[in-house]
Amino acid sequence: MEQLNLVDTFSEFKEFKNIDRETMMIILEDVFKHMLTKRFGSADNFDIIVNIDKGDLEIWRNRIIVEDNEVEDENIQVPLSEAIKIEPDFEVGEELSEEIKLLSFGRREILSIRQNLISKIQEYEKNNIFIKYKEKIGEIITGEVYQVWKKEILVLDDEGIELILPKSEQIPSDFYRKGDTIRAVVSKVEMKNNTPYIILSRTSEIFLERLFESEVPEVYDGLISIRKIVRVPGERAKIAVESYDDRIDPVGACVGMKGSRIHGIVRELKNENIDVINFTNNPSLFIQRALSPAKVSSIAIEEEGKKADVFMKPDQVSLAIGKGGYNIKLAGKLTGYEIDVYRDTDIDNEDVDLQEFSDEIDQWIIDELKSIGCDTAKSVLDLDVEELVKRTDLEEETINEVIRILTAEFE
Repeated sequence: MEQLNLVDTFSEFKEFKNIDRETMMIILEDVFKHMLTKRFGSADNFDIIVNIDKGDLEIWRNRIIVEDNEVEDENIQVPLSEAIKIEPDFEVGEELSEEIKLLSFGRREILSIRQNLISKIQEYEKNNIFIKYKEKIGEIITGEVYQVWKKEILVLDDEGIELILPKSEQIPSDFYRKGDTIRAVVSKVEMKNNTPYIILSRTSEIFLERLFESEVPEVYDGLISIRKIVRVPGERAKIAVESYDDRIDPVGACVGMKGSRIHGIVRELKNENIDVINFTNNPSLFIQRALSPAKVSSIAIEEEGKKADVFMKPDQVSLAIGKGGYNIKLAGKLTGYEIDVYRDTDIDNEDVDLQEFSDEIDQWIIDELKSIGCDTAKSVLDLDVEELVKRTDLEEETINEVIRILTAEFE
C-alpha cells in the first residue's frame, strides 16, 4: 500500500509501446503534482523522484524553518519547534526536506491517482497514433482483418492499432474474412471524440500509384514519372507515364517482361484492367493513345470547350467505348477532353455491322434482328416496319427506335 502498488501499475503500462522512459516519467510527475496541488495548494516546493524500473516513487516536501509565531503558509514554512524534533541542530532560515509517505494518502486519492495516470497515458498514446498516421497519409499499410461489418472492415496493424476500411473505399469484388491480410493506402486521419480515426482506401488513385512504385523500381527511383491516374475500381484504370531518360521505355518498364510487373498489381486490384499510356503534350496524340486499344482515323479538337470529335472505322467504335463505357469515360478524364466518337463511314460504299450499335441498341434486339438475316444496318433499313414486325417478335415502337438510330448513322 505504501508504494501504491507501483510495480504492478508500471508493468501494466508496458503495453503502451509508443511511450518512452522520459515521457513516462514526465507523465507520472505531472499526475502527482496535480494531486499535491489539490491537497496542499501548491506543488512548487515538492520533489518527485521516480524509478520506473523498480516501481519506486518518492515525494519530498521542502519547507523553510521560521520562528514559531511567524508561520504564514504551512505548506512552505515549518515552525522551529517542529523542525528540531526531527533534527536538534536545525536553525531558522534553513530548509527542511520531509518525505511524504504514500501511506498518508487515502484510498480515494490513490484511486484518483491511478485513474488520472491511465487517462494521461491513453491520451498521450492516442495523440502519438494520430501524429504517426498523419505522417503516413498516402502510404500503403498491410494489416490483418479483425472484424467485418456491413459498412466497413476493422483492420489491425502490426502494433494492434485499429484502422477502418469503409465499404465505399473497397473494390466491389473485395471479399475478406477475419484473419485475412489486407493492403490499402492511408487515405485520411482525423480525431473524433479524442480518438484517432484512421481511414484506409483501396479505390484511391494513390493506392494504384503506390503499387506501381513498389513493383517498378524506375518509378520508385523517379526515372519514370506518373503524370496522371484515373480508374473505375475493379473494372479499368488508365495511367499516363513519362520518362526523363530517352533510354527508358516508360510503358515497357511499367508492364515488365511478359507483363511480369503489372500482373502483381492487377491481381491486387481484383483483375482490374490497367492501360499504361505514354504521356504527351500533344492533345491529339494523347487522346489517340488514351482510347487504346481502339485505332483512331482522325480527331477534330475544339480547344476552347475542351472537346474532341474522334472518327474511327465502325469495327473500332465498340473498342473505343469499351465494356460499360469505361474506356471512353476514363480516356476523357485522363486527357481532360470531352470525347465524342463517330463512325468514319462512306454512305455510298460502306455498310455497318449491326453489332457496332451495341452501345445504343440492346443486345437481345440485335440478336433478334440477326435471327432473320439482318446482320448490317442497311439490311434492316431495306425492310419496312410492317415486314420487321411480322418477321420478328419485336414491338413496332422498338423497331421504330432501331430504325431511327440506324438512319442517323448514314445522315
